[in-house]
Amino acid sequence: MTTPLRDGPLLLGVRHHGPGSARAVRAALDAASPRVVLIEGPPEGDALVSLAADPQMRPPVALLAHAVDDPGRAAFWPLAEFSPEWVAIRWALTHDAPVRFIDLPATHSLAFKDDSEEGDGGKDGKEAGHDSAPGPGDRERALRIDPLAVLAEAAGYDDAERWWEDVVEHRGGTDGDDPFAPFAAVGEAMGALREEYGDGGHRRDLVREAYMRLQLRAARKEFGDDQVAVVCGAWHVPALGAGSTATADRALLKGLPKVKSEMTWVPWTHHRLARHSGYGAGIDSPGWYGHLFGAPDRPVTRWMTKVAGLLREEDQPVSSAHVIEAVRLAETLATLRGRPLAGLTETTDAIRAVMCDGSDVPLALIRDRLIVGDVLGEVPDSAPAVPLQRDLTRLQRSLRLKPEALEREVDLDLRKETDAGRSRLLHRLRLLAIGWGEPAAGRGSTGTFRETWRLRWEPELYVRVAEAGVWGTTVLSAATAKAESQAVSATALSEVTALAEQCLLAGLTDALPVVMKALADRAALDADVGHLAQALPALARSLRYGDVRSTDTAALGEVAAGLAERVCVGLPPACAALDADGAAEMRAHLDGVHTAIGLLPAAPDRPAGDLSGRWAAVLRKLAARDTVPGVIRGRATRLLLDDGRLPEDDAARLMGLALSPGAPPADAAAWIEGFVGGATGGGMLLVHDERLLALVDTWLTGVPAASFTDVLPLLRRTFSAYEPGVRRTLGELVRRGPAGGGARPDRAEAGIPGFGAAVDETRADAVLPVLRLLLGDPDLDPDPDPDHRIDHDNDLAGVAR
Repeated sequence: MTTPLRDGPLLLGVRHHGPGSARAVRAALDAASPRVVLIEGPPEGDALVSLAADPQMRPPVALLAHAVDDPGRAAFWPLAEFSPEWVAIRWALTHDAPVRFIDLPATHSLAFKDDSEEGDGGKDGKEAGHDSAPGPGDRERALRIDPLAVLAEAAGYDDAERWWEDVVEHRGGTDGDDPFAPFAAVGEAMGALREEYGDGGHRRDLVREAYMRLQLRAARKEFGDDQVAVVCGAWHVPALGAGSTATADRALLKGLPKVKSEMTWVPWTHHRLARHSGYGAGIDSPGWYGHLFGAPDRPVTRWMTKVAGLLREEDQPVSSAHVIEAVRLAETLATLRGRPLAGLTETTDAIRAVMCDGSDVPLALIRDRLIVGDVLGEVPDSAPAVPLQRDLTRLQRSLRLKPEALEREVDLDLRKETDAGRSRLLHRLRLLAIGWGEPAAGRGSTGTFRETWRLRWEPELYVRVAEAGVWGTTVLSAATAKAESQAVSATALSEVTALAEQCLLAGLTDALPVVMKALADRAALDADVGHLAQALPALARSLRYGDVRSTDTAALGEVAAGLAERVCVGLPPACAALDADGAAEMRAHLDGVHTAIGLLPAAPDRPAGDLSGRWAAVLRKLAARDTVPGVIRGRATRLLLDDGRLPEDDAARLMGLALSPGAPPADAAAWIEGFVGGATGGGMLLVHDERLLALVDTWLTGVPAASFTDVLPLLRRTFSAYEPGVRRTLGELVRRGPAGGGARPDRAEAGIPGFGAAVDETRADAVLPVLRLLLGDPDLDPDPDPDHRIDHDNDLAGVAR
């Protein structure tokens, strides 16, 4: 192959994150063998570019720059394996050619304050460096356009992605034997677009291109005109070849704002390369593009094999015959549609028809796991990092808690040292606003020694780590310092109680004295019963956590007991004369306080059960006072009944009074909501207590028509919370109604599901072996045959494991 002679630098205009562009760049560099490679990116990255050759470096990765005095002001420059810039960096390092970034320095781009401009830098935690082009219309308005969309429309395509795949990705990125022809064509097309639509007029874009020209001039002077290769966004190619003078370019750069910045490499993800993530230069299918770059031969066949493997992992019946048929269908569709090779559209259509039986449901999994992908890159340990990031990395390794881009759930047993350490780390990170993990509802146990976390590592968390670095150099010291600061600055009692809970969960023993002092001060000054009631549950939970985490919570217990005493005194008068919203809020406080008092241990200076007895007396007052809203009276009655402090006859009497003809229908409906509403088994209470159900039934059938429409929404909200089976059984009971003398028919004879004529002793006895296994009591086994019992034990043990 004969390489054409050039009388100037090699300008390689590319599409960021395009595998065809990446292959074309590699071919052009191989043909030209330049002495220096210039790349669109922040010059601060020059000192870090050698790390790209480290064996530990695995893309996707990104250059992260942040302002030293404001770490939240940061920008990323992402690179994937199929990014042309990454290919150029790797080529230069392999061929011992210098690599220089020539875009506007991050020290300037981070200082720009106008976030309305798209492009690079100056956006908190946003991707940068890969921009869009100026748009058509009024040049003063400088509207943006998508150059690919304009070129695709000119070629008769209504989809820019399809056009780009046809002309670049599926043609290998070259034109015959001339590796430079594609770039000449792209440069000519961009020149025509800029001539038609203008250069945009945005000051940031103008100064970026002025800086690039200055760096290009310096490289040409140092290495020679024909020894310089430039890899940049295609839109910038005409500007780099423009006739602007160095004096004019320096004038544009004069007086630019500056901030002190730092830069490093950080791992990136395919998910964050996707357009839907908000990335300005994002692509629709990072996983698909990565596949095209890594499998240039028979890409469709290899792709179908990947899809089949994923579906098999999800227990979908996919065979080799499905793969063969899907490949044939995709290639046939490409031929019918006049495409050089089956693209993502054709492969997706074939997968839907052959492997998914026409359903789009499995396609959602394929899109998430393969088309977009869940790849998380890696950077070497030698990459610069703030001290807090280094400590976090050390903890992640010692606790064997690897960051992953794919969301996953982790169940922790706090009785185990490693799991307890993981829990403390995750809670400390939450306090530092580093949202790697979020607590989730556990599936296996409700005990305090169990925790379930939902983990997902996002690249933006590196910015959050840099921000949290102002609090300390280690996770422990930073979390402690922030907790102490929040305790001093908090104004609401609930904020301090929540902080105390966080400190116990995170194991911040050094911060607890400061937090406890703030808690005692706020509690002594706050006279609002609602605030006290809102704060008490967090304290009670903290005492439970202290038990399982072996934390000294004596001071916390004293504060909690004092709050509970004040709530008992102030709650009855606070519940009088409330409107509907106030009553609903107070009912929630009632539930929280009731649960909290049940968790509080007895104080040394009072007998056991004294506090719970005082609370029961408060509930009796609330249940009996007519001035208390119905929803609170009903709730108080239900809590007493559940605790065994109110006989069923008394509960029926209170319900009868609340549902008497003299009671306003709306107030009676509110009482019912308080008594049987919520997820507390109210439906089952009505199923098994005929008297209560009959009272509700009789009251409801007697509600006047004028009032029925007022109480119906409240009743629908109450009963809609029940399980479908409970609602169905209640409907059966009400439909059958009482028998002739007023007594309801026998439920077994009536054929109501769930009710039998008597206890089935055989089925009941079957439970005993399981109880014996759980409790370790051999006397519970009804089987007298020891051999049979041993076999049964083994079966049960296997099931339990």
